[in-house]
Amino acid sequence: MFGWEFPPHSRGGLGTACYGLTKGLSHHGIDITFVLPKGYSKHQHVELITTEDLYIGNKKIKMKYIDSLLLPYINEDEYELSLKGLFNKGSSKGDIYGKNLFEEVYRFADKSKIIAMFENFDIIHCHDWMTFKAGIKAKEVSGKPLIVHVHATDFDRTGGHPNQTVYNIEREGMQKADKIIAVSNLTKNMIVKHYGINPDKIIVVHNAVEHSKTEFKDSKIKFGDKVVLFLGRLTIQKGPDYFIEAAHRVLQIMPNVKFVVAGSGDMYKRMVDRAAELGMSKNVLFTGHLTGPEIDKAYQMADLYVMPSISEPFGITPLEALKNNTPVLISKQSGVSEVLNNVLKVDFWDIDDMTNKIIGVLNYPKLHESLAQEGHSEMQKMSWDDAAAKCIKVYNSV
Repeated sequence: MFGWEFPPHSRGGLGTACYGLTKGLSHHGIDITFVLPKGYSKHQHVELITTEDLYIGNKKIKMKYIDSLLLPYINEDEYELSLKGLFNKGSSKGDIYGKNLFEEVYRFADKSKIIAMFENFDIIHCHDWMTFKAGIKAKEVSGKPLIVHVHATDFDRTGGHPNQTVYNIEREGMQKADKIIAVSNLTKNMIVKHYGINPDKIIVVHNAVEHSKTEFKDSKIKFGDKVVLFLGRLTIQKGPDYFIEAAHRVLQIMPNVKFVVAGSGDMYKRMVDRAAELGMSKNVLFTGHLTGPEIDKAYQMADLYVMPSISEPFGITPLEALKNNTPVLISKQSGVSEVLNNVLKVDFWDIDDMTNKIIGVLNYPKLHESLAQEGHSEMQKMSWDDAAAKCIKVYNSV
C-alpha cells in the first residue's frame, strides 16, 4: 500500500482514511506493508518504523519509509519553499531531492520500485495521485494487480481547473489500474466524465469513521454563546468563504454566535481579512490546524458543524461531528451526502439557505436534539471494517 500521510501527521482526511482502512483490513486478517515518504514521527499509540513490524490491533502492518519531501496536499510552490529551506539549513542531502514536486513524485516511484522488487505481496493499493507512479512501477516489476484508490481528483482540489501534469498522472494511474476504488458515486461519475474511464472498472467504497473519541467535561467558550464550527483545510475546495459570508448574515440576526474556523491553508489570510472587513473579528475565531483530541474538543464545543464544500469527494468530518453528538449542515456537492440522511443539506453557493438553516438549528432545541441523536445513530452504522470488506472483494476480483 502506497500513501503520503498517516496520523498524527495528517493535513486532511486522507491520513484518517488510510488509518481507518488499514485497521479495518487488519481485522479481516490482511497483512499490509505501508510505504510512506520520510518525515513521519511516531504515532501516539502505534510506532511508525522502518524495519520492524507495526501492530494495529492484533494484526501486523509493516511500515516502510522513503527519503522524500512529499507532504500531504503539497503544491508546487510549497514544495519549492521546502526545498529552499533544506538548502538554507546546509543539508548535505540537498542534491538527492528533485528540483520540483513532479521530480519528487518520480523519485518516490523509483524508490518504491526497489522496495517492490524485494517485498512479498499479492496486491498493490495506491492512495491518490502522488502514489500512482509508484504503483505503476511496482506493478511492472512484480506483475501483481494494481488498485488505485481515488479520494479526490485535481478537479475537486482546484475548483475545476486541474494542473495538466497532475491530471496526466491521475489518468495514467486509472488507465493502468486493474480496478479503481472511488470514495463516492460523485467521484465515480467525475472519473468517468473527465478521465474517460469505463464505469465497470470503478467500485464505490464509502469512507467511515473511528467510533472512539475523547470526552471533555467543559468545552463551551462562554455560557449563553452559540458556536458554529468550520473544520477543514482553508482552500477553495472546502468553501470557507461561503462560511464567512453566512456567518455575517447570521450575526445580523443573532449577535451572540461565535464562529470557529479550525484549519490552515492558502485562504487563511484572505478569510481573516474578510472577517475583519465585515466587522466581526470578535465573533470569528481562527484556531489554525488542529490535531488529536483537539479535534474532538472542537466538535463538542460546537452547537452545529458546517461543511460548505464546493466539491467534496466524500468528507469524513461530518461523521466525526456526529460521533461527538454535534448536528451537521453539509453541502449537497459532497459524497457523504449519499450516505447521511439525518443532516441538513444546502447547495454550497446558497448563502441564504445556509443562513436560515444555521439559525434554525441554533434557535430550535428540538431540531438540534433530533439532528444530533438521529445523526449519531446513523453514523454508528458505518464502520471501517465494512469498508475494508468491500476492498477485499475488489482484491479478490483481480
